[in-house]
Amino acid sequence: MKVLDIVVCSEEEMEQLGTAIAQVLEAGDLVYLIGDLGVGKTTLARGIARGLGYKGRVNSPTFVIMNIYENIPPIYHFDFYRLKTDDMLDLGLEDYLDKEGVILVEWPQAGEKILPREALVISISLIGGDYDRERTVNVSARGKRYRQKLEELKCGADISD
Repeated sequence: MKVLDIVVCSEEEMEQLGTAIAQVLEAGDLVYLIGDLGVGKTTLARGIARGLGYKGRVNSPTFVIMNIYENIPPIYHFDFYRLKTDDMLDLGLEDYLDKEGVILVEWPQAGEKILPREALVISISLIGGDYDRERTVNVSARGKRYRQKLEELKCGADISD
């Protein structure tokens, strides 16, 4: 599996990374955001939304489960932190997977039995367990479509390995 590892030193850099990732996304794409509470998943999602042209507020959908950002393409931002697989089946998740939007999923591990395997997978980790330090962002691809996007990201974005 091809991987891109990036060290991010600030909230601004995390948002800039999201903007760079958005350059390779299009309607129908699925992005999984993995990491502990407070590592920057929503900040990265905000950068992706900005990179896709969305100007409104982007905040964590932890308590509402999903935010829809009216945009072209529309952005569906899910947070499955508080859910179990059975809860997700009741959401009608498959309806959103069939729509022509960009889907961002925080805590996809909770739905791994029902979510598609193919996706752009972004894992964010603290360095040394310290919230005041840099983060390591690991971008990987599952499936041919996303491997191509990862290559585009490596070649076209202002990001270095």
